[in-house]
Formats: sequence, C-alpha cells, structure tokens
Amino acid sequence: MWVLLRKEFFSFFNSLIAFLVIGSFLVMTGLLMWVFPETSVLEYGYADMDTLFSLAPYLFIFLIPGITMRSFAEEKKSGTLELLITRPLTDAQVVLSKFLAAWLLVTASLAPTLVYYASLYMLGDPPGNIDTPGVAGSYIGLLLLASVFCASGVLASLLSANQIIAFVLAAFFCFFLFSGFDSLAALVQWSEASLRLKQLGLLYHYEAMGRGVIDSRDVVYMISLTALLLLSARTILSSRTW
Repeated sequence: MWVLLRKEFFSFFNSLIAFLVIGSFLVMTGLLMWVFPETSVLEYGYADMDTLFSLAPYLFIFLIPGITMRSFAEEKKSGTLELLITRPLTDAQVVLSKFLAAWLLVTASLAPTLVYYASLYMLGDPPGNIDTPGVAGSYIGLLLLASVFCASGVLASLLSANQIIAFVLAAFFCFFLFSGFDSLAALVQWSEASLRLKQLGLLYHYEAMGRGVIDSRDVVYMISLTALLLLSARTILSSRTW
C-alpha cells in the first residue's frame, strides 16, 4: 500500500498538478489576504485569519476535484485499473492510497500559509495579539474538511471514466456537503428541522471548530463522513461494475 501511496503522491509532481494546485492556492489566498482591499487583513485592521479560513473551503471546492479527478478516471480510460487490482492489494488499500495521496498534497498546499500566521503574530499590537486557539482549530477543521472533499473526489472519479465529468461530480458533491444543507435549512428556518438540517452539513461543524473549541462531535462527524465516502468508493470498486 505504501508503495502505491508514494507512487500516487509523486505522480502529482511529475505531471505538474502539485505545482499548479499549490501555486494557485497560495496566489489566490495571498491576494485575498494581503492585496484586495475588500478582504485584506491590512485594511481590516485586526490580526486574524478569518479571510483565509472563510474563503479556503470555496477554493478547495474547485482545487481538490482538480486533484482527484484523475485518481480512477485516468486508470479506467487507459485500461490500467484492471492491472492495478490484480496486484496483491485489497480494494480498500487501493482506495485509501488514492485518497491519502490527494489529502497529503492538500496538506502540503496549506503548510506555507503558516507564514501568514507568523506575519500576523508579529504585526499584532502588541506582538502576539492573535487568537491562536481559533487559528489552530480552523486549521484542524480545514484539514478535516479537505479529507471529506478528497474522499468525495475519489468517489466521483470512480463513477466516471471521463475526467471532466469526474471533476464536475466532485465539485457538486463538495459544494452540496459544505453548504447545501445550510441552504436547505434556510428554506425551513422557522421549523424545528432547520437546526437539524444545518447539523447535517459540513459548514456547521467547520464554523464550530473555527471558534477554537474542538468538540469531539465535530471531529467524529467529519471523520465518519470521510469513512462513509471511502467505503462507498471501495464498494463500487469491489462491485467491478465500472
């Protein structure tokens, strides 16, 4: 499994996908945090990273499907998926390797943003005047959110041999899981079901973690959703209906 994971991870760099994803993410977040006056922390006047953590999920909705769309779609189109599943690996190990390779790439794209935290830490008045627990909670929430999006992308890639269709499906899954339930809750906002609908969505749990309080229920929810999506992908792969 680790051989396949290493192969999948470094294949991103061989095809320049890693550089495009990391570069695009850093350029967009850098412009939004430091340049554009509507979202610039320098214009806002407070040492916080709300701009990054509020906009990063929407960037991930498009960037992560771009990473995962080739996971299985390319294998099926080139005919190498049949060869892959004959290796001494279980279907779960194949799915998990694809998922972890994509998630590690997303994690690598997030790592340089720690420079933003260090900069704001020094720019605070006095230095260090920044909500560190809130930042830590938001980073944990963003990594867990990325795991759900990566699992959604892997599942979408199994559903189609066309990478464009896999990208569109993954973007739809990510968008709906993140804000779809919140939008549905707005339709029944005077009903008792409104809060229940919000709790089914990722946005509710992500925002809760961004407040710096890591509730085990939020963590369990995101991990369970990731596991459910990966289990669905393994089931499809095992069915050999692709």
